[in-house]
Amino acid sequence: MLNRRHLRIKVLQTLYAYFQSEGSEVAKQEKSLISSIESIYDLYIYLLSSLIEVRDFAFNRMEDARLKFLPTDAELHPNTRFVENQFIRQLSENRDLQKNIQRLKISWSEHQDIIRKIFLTFRDSEIFINFMGKPSVNYRDEKDIVLHLFGEFMMGSEAFTSLFEEKNIHWADDIDTAAFLLAKTLKKWTSEMDDFEPLPPLMINPDDEGEDLIKDFVLKLFRKTIVHNADFDVLIAKKAQNWDIERIAMLDMILLKMALTELTEFSSIPVKVTLNEYIEISKDYSTPRSRQFVNGMLDKIVADLRAEDLIKKTGRGLIE
Repeated sequence: MLNRRHLRIKVLQTLYAYFQSEGSEVAKQEKSLISSIESIYDLYIYLLSSLIEVRDFAFNRMEDARLKFLPTDAELHPNTRFVENQFIRQLSENRDLQKNIQRLKISWSEHQDIIRKIFLTFRDSEIFINFMGKPSVNYRDEKDIVLHLFGEFMMGSEAFTSLFEEKNIHWADDIDTAAFLLAKTLKKWTSEMDDFEPLPPLMINPDDEGEDLIKDFVLKLFRKTIVHNADFDVLIAKKAQNWDIERIAMLDMILLKMALTELTEFSSIPVKVTLNEYIEISKDYSTPRSRQFVNGMLDKIVADLRAEDLIKKTGRGLIE
């Protein structure tokens, strides 16, 4: 499910840590890089389980009201549309998800106050009231209400998102990625899927992609950027007129070096894809002026690399 942009960002973060800590071991940083990528899947499992927890909280609250000493008619005959949501039921019965929940020993017992606040805010919202009041709903309606619950009320809760930052040092940066994976799963799930349906893998199967994304993309990009670091310093300095190379933001330098590594070492990735990816990443991860700087620098350097025949692309539609 992870795409190459997610992986590029992980490499960027690890390279930043590597260059910040002088004398850091490459092997140690590589291990940390792989671990940080794999841990996104664990966060994804936590988020999926949280949807079940909100449903369970709503159900338990409904049961407590029904069993009290003098329940009202509404409490005796509640609207069960949300607690019977088919998508959440499918999640709760999914064998792959339950196996992963057990593996991670996930428990929400200590965070019931946060779950309670999320549900009560959601329950009082216009979108929930409209959903519960419809004459009838279909499977798409049930998935849509879950998407609203998750995207607006759970991810919009600072208390909820802060839980994950406390559990794993990487998850503060990864929660948006894991949320994207959850939303992608939700949209692709169908009403026909049974409890044996496997959850999507963290990354595309190597057979489908034609390569091992960890070995052939992530680690190669990380290692080759370090190997060519000094050469790229010289190359960038030549084109950085009116810029003090020492004062260029470190993230901008790393982004440029990663882009140059892709341009010269990855023959199957189109030039335009590489340029667009790093320009877009610079908008979110560096300074306000980074996009313009990275764009301008890459335009100049690519022209020189092409003139020196140092960019070689292979495959249909990629030959320069």
